[in-house]
Amino acid sequence: MRLDRAALARAVAREGRVARVAVVETRGSAPRGPGAEMLVWAEGQSGTIGGGALEWEAAAHARGLLAGGRDDMRLMPLGPALGQCCGGAVRLLWEIYDAERLAQVPRGGLYARPLPGGGAGPRPQAPGLGEGWIAEAVGAAGRQLWIWGAGHVGRALVGVLTPLPDLAISWADTGPERFPETVPEGVEVLPAADLPRLAGHAPPEAEHLILTYSHDIDLALCDALLRRGFAACGLIGSATKRARFRSRLAAMGHGEAAIARIRCPIGDPALGKHPQAIAVGVAAEMLLARASPSETGRRSQRQ
Repeated sequence: MRLDRAALARAVAREGRVARVAVVETRGSAPRGPGAEMLVWAEGQSGTIGGGALEWEAAAHARGLLAGGRDDMRLMPLGPALGQCCGGAVRLLWEIYDAERLAQVPRGGLYARPLPGGGAGPRPQAPGLGEGWIAEAVGAAGRQLWIWGAGHVGRALVGVLTPLPDLAISWADTGPERFPETVPEGVEVLPAADLPRLAGHAPPEAEHLILTYSHDIDLALCDALLRRGFAACGLIGSATKRARFRSRLAAMGHGEAAIARIRCPIGDPALGKHPQAIAVGVAAEMLLARASPSETGRRSQRQ
């Protein structure tokens, strides 16, 4: 389980006081697993714990708790009482945060605190539930994704991928005028005249999607990232572009195995070339990579 302190801080700064609702335990079939969370305030909310009647009831209860600043925890059966057919149950934790309480949350590491009415057992040393305690890792999302290019496809990708859990997006292009006026909350915007130079500062464990307005910039980014290192890299294009880039990258001194790690095209060609269709295909690839890396590899080979 992980607590996104940055998102919580943004919500507190904007709303003053918010309720964080987290799934801390599931029994049987449930729409989301432990760690799913949402933030609720008087007139809105963000995130999801699975939708439907469960989420509606949880949000309504959160707004009731906001007035008194009280935490709560309940086991919610997902049966006839909620009109849901999952058949299992989820244990939900409601916590009320304002600026004072946010200051108690560390900026990294483990955040352990007593559950409502708990705290009698030993303090946990790892994420999870203890005897009257809960502990969560604090920090950025587990996967870092850099999107290079703020054109139609880049905007579609940001719109589709931003809601996915455990994903931190950095969005780069050659100038601030390239980005839309409104950028989804939590997305880091990186205007830089020299994108390949910026790529040299990307974390080696980051994933990348390259789709700028220029083939020359795309090629320079591929070269820079191959030298920097990456967890995964995708390049928008076609079979022709893939062949041309492989030849030019080889001439720059990159080995065949390294170049083959850059998948091109991205997404699922069967879905078409509409920006949103590409974005949906990329989202599917990323979700499959998390669930089964071998399946993603087979899909890439088929393309």
